[in-house]
Amino acid sequence: MLRNIIYFRKCEVMKSDAVKHGVERAPHRSLLRAVGCGSDDWDKPFIGVINSFSEVVPGHIHLQSIAQAVKEGIRSRGGVPFEANTIVVCDGIAMNHAGMKYSLPSRELIADSSEVLAEAHAFDALVFIPNCDKVVPGMLMAAVRLNLPCVFVSGGPMLAGKLSREGNTKSVDLISVFQAVGEVAKGKMTEAELEELEEVACPGCGSCAGMFTANTMNCLTEALGMALPGNGTIPAVQARRNLLAYEAGQQIMEVLAQNIRPRDIVTKDSVYNAFSVDMALGGSTNSVLHLAAIAYEAGIGFPLSLINEISERVPHLCKLSPAGDYHIEDLDLAGGIPAVMQELSPLLNLKVRTVLGKPLGEVIKGAKNKNKEVIRPSSQPHSITGGISILFGNLAPEGAVVKSAAVASEMLVHQGPARVFDGEEEATAAIMKGEFKSGEVIVIRYEGPKGGPGMREMLTPTSLLSGMGMDKEVALITDGRFSGGTRGAAIGHVSPEAAEGGPIAALRDGDTIKIDIPKHRLEVELGQEELEKRLNSLPPFEPKVRTGYLKRYSDKVTSASTGAVFAD
Repeated sequence: MLRNIIYFRKCEVMKSDAVKHGVERAPHRSLLRAVGCGSDDWDKPFIGVINSFSEVVPGHIHLQSIAQAVKEGIRSRGGVPFEANTIVVCDGIAMNHAGMKYSLPSRELIADSSEVLAEAHAFDALVFIPNCDKVVPGMLMAAVRLNLPCVFVSGGPMLAGKLSREGNTKSVDLISVFQAVGEVAKGKMTEAELEELEEVACPGCGSCAGMFTANTMNCLTEALGMALPGNGTIPAVQARRNLLAYEAGQQIMEVLAQNIRPRDIVTKDSVYNAFSVDMALGGSTNSVLHLAAIAYEAGIGFPLSLINEISERVPHLCKLSPAGDYHIEDLDLAGGIPAVMQELSPLLNLKVRTVLGKPLGEVIKGAKNKNKEVIRPSSQPHSITGGISILFGNLAPEGAVVKSAAVASEMLVHQGPARVFDGEEEATAAIMKGEFKSGEVIVIRYEGPKGGPGMREMLTPTSLLSGMGMDKEVALITDGRFSGGTRGAAIGHVSPEAAEGGPIAALRDGDTIKIDIPKHRLEVELGQEELEKRLNSLPPFEPKVRTGYLKRYSDKVTSASTGAVFAD
């Protein structure tokens, strides 16, 4: 039973008292009256509703209605809501041009701007409304940094598109379009067929329909305990999504009353749970980058090597696009993240706290797996190990990341000669022209956090390879990163990056690269002496951008192995 928040809070000092109580706050109250506050509001909690609405991003186009539902929920429990906005980048629109350099750096801006909004206006508590790739982790980073009571509610996933041809209908999504570009380049699809697919693949609002980065992170926000059940999977277009937003608005008042703080919830145990769920889902490799950054903000030590330990313990239960044909709407119908966690319950810490004020074990109690094809029972997994692997070796001393769930079995162990490119554009042009051979390992370097700058996603080259049918014959490694929609032997986050003098900078065409995903190894067949000789002969790295935010980002950002956070 929700307590009387107003009465409860009259007995305590609120953070918002700094802008509404005392003679000296008359100017502040005057400004607050200008935005609609009245004298009855001075004893009520002020709740920030940090929204990321945007008209250029499909995942965010509908977030005004989500925010409205949240605010109604807050008011119903005696709070005063104030909506404010952060930026958002659509990774799909930013892909494969200079705009992608701004995607990962936007995460730090989102975290910082959320902090600024909350502190400058002395909010007592916060409801965060993210949806797409960098907004979810950026807001989570802000949440643990601020450590104010908060609840997350996302805008929800997009429905899959439907493509009908010759009497057959199949589900498609944005990645289907990216891969179709490769089919057109290979002559396997006409441009007219591509346009037909383009028109139906993204049918409306929501984060792209597969287990890509945005949906991975929204699902993991549930697993962390920072969101209500359904946050990651209820489709954006369903009425249940608005109801969830209303309930999130109500719940923030209870979280405030109980004084539950993000650092009470985001602990080493809950991060472990999130990675465990990630393994079962076969989520985006970007989750490694983002969970590491969130852990860093929370003051939690979580080395990459621990992720492999989790992967060895946790089975891969779900094959959603791009690894399979199912989409997030199918996962929702199957029981969503609570059903996944119920399957994993012997492997999770069920005593961790959640924004519901109950331990995780109580939150998922009674959850049922309604479709054992979408969520495999833990006794019948797709694989006995998790869907993400961290690779180490002389080519990646600090680690590299691969979505092993989306790698063809014949590419789990691979050895081949390197084809080295100093940037995505050069590599993409060569792939489009077919200037590579079966068995080669394409290397794209100087695309890391500092070198890019901004650590661009390599969805275009990997999608081209998939569309050409070469994802079972050619591997790709980079110090950049990959979209959650990538499939194939695509190994990213190679650390240290080339711009920092990492071994990837020493590679030359023809060097033999050895990939062994089951054994977590990434090696180049060179002795340490030769590697060091080559690295010592390289000229100093010259930044590609010398002005603006990207220059400041390049100067401050750290390795992907630490989450690409800013140096202290």
